[in-house]
Amino acid sequence: MTWSVSACGGGERQDVTEPSGNFPVQVAKAKFPKRQQLVETSNVELKVKNVGDQTIPDLAVTIYTTLESAATNEPKVNGSFNVRLDQPNLANPNRPVWILEEGYPKLITPGVTLKKIAKAPSAGAAAAQTDTFQFGAVRSGEAKDIVWRVTPVRAGTYAVHYEVAAGLEGKAKAVTADGSPVDGEFLATITPKSPQTCVKGTKKVTTQCP
Repeated sequence: MTWSVSACGGGERQDVTEPSGNFPVQVAKAKFPKRQQLVETSNVELKVKNVGDQTIPDLAVTIYTTLESAATNEPKVNGSFNVRLDQPNLANPNRPVWILEEGYPKLITPGVTLKKIAKAPSAGAAAAQTDTFQFGAVRSGEAKDIVWRVTPVRAGTYAVHYEVAAGLEGKAKAVTADGSPVDGEFLATITPKSPQTCVKGTKKVTTQCP
């Protein structure tokens, strides 16, 4: 993952206060429905725990989306849930796949369940780095339980990638137990068709059909 290093014009560099080193983290939860349908809202859920001895300076999560068939070196587009469509008739090749609901991401905290999260304050301020959300310091043993609420607007199969960092300037690095970068992806298929329904038991309508 590449992070930009910025400086205030002629003054002190903004990265001088960020400590250098590796900060072990564990992705304790990573959820996103594999099958979805248009305009049916879903949640991207990530729970990132600090399993090291030091406080993470500034937990940051970068999210970006690609076509399922995209090459691994394909450039990222602007917008975490957008993809690039290389079609000659498109003036702007960036197209949304999901729309991020206003006020998200949010954090699941004590007293805030997933059902009640809509009333929680927003979290994860947008950082200067493209498609990156910052969540602040995380003390040893603590975690950030993050939710992005999105609505699909384009059918197809896509990969939603996430990358975790311990700071915004590239000096503080989030790592797994074996020292690897902390990243992953979700594959999701969005269909324009309504799900199959059937009746079970006492006239109960369900999508859990045989």
